[in-house]
Amino acid sequence: MFLTTDYFKEIIYCCKKSSIGKQLPTALYVHVSALDVLDLRLQEYEKNARLTEEIEDATIIKFSTDKPLVSYLFYPEFDHDPHPELTLSIVINLDTEKISYWDYSKKKNPPILHRKETFISPDNPNYELFEHLTKMEEKLELLTFNASIGTKKEWQKILNRKRIIFEGHYLACSCPIFAKEVATIQIERHKAAIIRNSLSRPVRLALDLLLFNQETTFFDYGCGYGGDVERIAEAGHKSKGWDPYYYPDNQKNIADIVNLGYVINVIEDVNERREALFNAWELTNKVLIVSAQVLIDDRDRGVIAYGDGIITNRNTFQKYYEQEELKFYIDQVLDVDSIPISLGIYLVFRDDIEAQIFRASRFHSRAKTPRLITKVRRFEDYEHLLKPLMEFYTKRGRLPAKGELKNEIELKEEFRTFRQAFKVILQVTQEDDWEMITEKRRQELLLYLALSQFDRRPKMRELAPEVKQDIKALFGSYNSACLMADAILYQVGNLEIIAQLCQKQTLGRKLKNSLLIHISALENLEPLLRLYEGCASRTVGRLEEANVIQFSWRTPKITYSFYPDFDENPHPCLKTRMQIQLNNLRVHYSEYSEEENPLVLHYKDSLVSPDYPLYETFKKLTQKEQELGLLDDYAKVNHLQGWLNCLEEHNLTLEGHELKYN
Repeated sequence: MFLTTDYFKEIIYCCKKSSIGKQLPTALYVHVSALDVLDLRLQEYEKNARLTEEIEDATIIKFSTDKPLVSYLFYPEFDHDPHPELTLSIVINLDTEKISYWDYSKKKNPPILHRKETFISPDNPNYELFEHLTKMEEKLELLTFNASIGTKKEWQKILNRKRIIFEGHYLACSCPIFAKEVATIQIERHKAAIIRNSLSRPVRLALDLLLFNQETTFFDYGCGYGGDVERIAEAGHKSKGWDPYYYPDNQKNIADIVNLGYVINVIEDVNERREALFNAWELTNKVLIVSAQVLIDDRDRGVIAYGDGIITNRNTFQKYYEQEELKFYIDQVLDVDSIPISLGIYLVFRDDIEAQIFRASRFHSRAKTPRLITKVRRFEDYEHLLKPLMEFYTKRGRLPAKGELKNEIELKEEFRTFRQAFKVILQVTQEDDWEMITEKRRQELLLYLALSQFDRRPKMRELAPEVKQDIKALFGSYNSACLMADAILYQVGNLEIIAQLCQKQTLGRKLKNSLLIHISALENLEPLLRLYEGCASRTVGRLEEANVIQFSWRTPKITYSFYPDFDENPHPCLKTRMQIQLNNLRVHYSEYSEEENPLVLHYKDSLVSPDYPLYETFKKLTQKEQELGLLDDYAKVNHLQGWLNCLEEHNLTLEGHELKYN
């Protein structure tokens, strides 16, 4: 086949512009399954290259852009091996029709593939699995050595150095030194069970989030000693549990809420682990709680690596997940969209509408009903009828639709319409207060819709009826609301805008490259800043008990900190901190409870809003400390020991939030 220069230029152009396939400087690589979605000119060009039937089992097709060559590459284990080896390459020269063969099947160091998702189309069933593997490898910086990872031996050297193996397409830790010892180990899973004096974190969070009502039934799958089962029963709920070691004869019952608490991380067998997750889901009527250990690395403490986890000194197995990896695992096994509620804890709702109600509720702040500013006889006469309407408007930022208010019939008998009734309310309250409530509700809905774009934004019919009415009343249409949400989402990645918003905030303490606020002030921030934080909390989850949030603008990062006794202690010490890098969702968790000289918090008044109950108390203390020069050298007093030394130098002590001279 003779190629004209213009025709080959056209082929080069199609290769460079292709949205499918892996682009390299002088070639486009495409999996055979994606051929039919390529530009028609490339499809025709490839058909002309089929000069031998020996190419039929090829996996990858390489379109060279420096020469008129089409290469057929054979990776027999492409679907199953996370990094398959090249066994054969057949190169077709379309200009001379010469066929060249390169056999790699007996090579000791054959080329291998990375980033497999780049070769296939996004609708390929394996796309998300391959993409997830690449993300995990990027997080561990395995793919930064581009020049040396392209062959089997060099890649293995990097894996050995990082002590990593693969379980299918999942990363695992390894320790070849202990291979013989591992082969003889009998894992004692039951020793991982913990005797608890209180509810476990996952179940306590479920209670705090009001997932339980009087009728809710509970089942603990893998209940260990049964502490959660007993305490939920004591709270008045029908509660049962099963455990393969401690309660093997108990029945596995269907329940509204099923807890799979720190179970999948102690099962060393990959298939059994999936089975446990699936079985717990099969028993779930409404909500499954899944929790697992995350972000802990014991490999430096002399424990033995085993499978895709480690064997502890107590001879139990522990699989430690990345937070995002845990979500991906749950979602893939159950075909769901799990919701993070804390580090290593996810909720899976059986009903999609219930899941959307829960997601939306997390952006629903508690507004205060505007206070009465005057007396009007007509309002006083019908206050008992008007109060429910005021409460409804305070919660939803709008008037009720038909059938939404319990006393609708009585109210309309007197006022004919909700609007006429609300006019009476406006006579005794400030209209601006109601408008602020409406605007806040609009912002909450925009946040919810913007963040839903990270997974799959629900269709209008999938929303709860009350949310549909909210959108209709506050935006006119669902399409309009989504367009506005997307406009905000488009800006969230612009750190210059984030920096400008942080710097102009009247709330919060401004540091060199960040803004610090108390969690109670979050709903008072600009919508874009709330969305910035929401990118972290929706995807990863907030640190449990976190009460201070730090918005960084030099790098895209949200930090959650927990200062115990924030209200009672005038200068609480940092106990735990969780940083989330928004560009790659890498999570870094730190524990400071054993620190002898932890960070200490000052300027508490700057972190909260003026309507915070203790604002004036905090403010008075800060002003006094500034007057006495205690905070002049901040680098000296931002750790506990330096602060205590400063107080001692000034002959002062703190009693509550009051400074006293010794």
